[in-house]
Amino acid sequence: MISALHIEHLHKSFAGTPAVRDLSLTVSPGEIFGLLGPNGAGKSTTINMISGVCRIDSGTVRVFGHDNCTERCITRRLVGVMHQEIVTDNFFTIDRALRIHAGYYGVPRDNSWRELLIDQLGLGPHLHKSMNSLSGGLKRRFMVAKAMIHKPRLLILDEPTAGVDVELRRNLWDFVREINRDGVTVLLTTHYLEEAEQMCGRIAIMNHGELIALEETSRLLARIEGRHLQVTLEHPLQEVPAELHDLQPALRESGQMLHLVLEAGQGAGAVLRRITDLGIEVGDVETLRPGLEEVFLHLTGKRPDNGQAGGK
Repeated sequence: MISALHIEHLHKSFAGTPAVRDLSLTVSPGEIFGLLGPNGAGKSTTINMISGVCRIDSGTVRVFGHDNCTERCITRRLVGVMHQEIVTDNFFTIDRALRIHAGYYGVPRDNSWRELLIDQLGLGPHLHKSMNSLSGGLKRRFMVAKAMIHKPRLLILDEPTAGVDVELRRNLWDFVREINRDGVTVLLTTHYLEEAEQMCGRIAIMNHGELIALEETSRLLARIEGRHLQVTLEHPLQEVPAELHDLQPALRESGQMLHLVLEAGQGAGAVLRRITDLGIEVGDVETLRPGLEEVFLHLTGKRPDNGQAGGK
């Protein structure tokens, strides 16, 4: 089976500083694939090379078997990209831009598809507004519609929900799932790790331009063993007693919440007895499984930036 996206030994440097180093990965047709990493990890540079915006130093990118350097007209038509940076056609209204944009790819106008995008992304009330009068959230909605207007087989979404409201975020992901069921392959970058955890079957993590993990999401989550114990205290603590330091403790909510990490096979009941034996009064307890944020921190040493743009 031909891959939707095949990247092999991809390199890119800027002024002698490597941005992407020997990157190789494959995305299968029909996947929703996550590409994660801290700011400056090389995600956007990789996307720009896939889409042809940025010249490749060395290596190859193939989209459904077509080389994006030697067959660029074909690959441009196969790929739709919503870039992280806001890019709009300031001299056009939303309506005008969406009517002409598919023609850039040699794709016939499909009014029904355009109207569906307008409806799904809530652009209807704003169709006749110029781009420079739109809010940042509306500009992002338009950029998603523009990326989809020519019906690409591979859709790349680079931080699509940064700066948009919760309702649009939910509607967008519902729509992405729908077009994915219809056969569109999706490559997603996001700092909202709960989105990646819910949406992506496989996830690649980059750091300093290099690929440091590529696994099924469930396997990636399994890298962090044990459970987390979240203890709400009756009275806030100023510091954690030394007797609990083996549980990797962290005080949160101004000392009202104690977060502990249980090793594999360690019982929550025994840990709670240790806490109460120290004279600490417990109000509530919740056990949590490790999430993608913990895996991300474990692998990169950095927390995600929660949708804040920046870096390549």
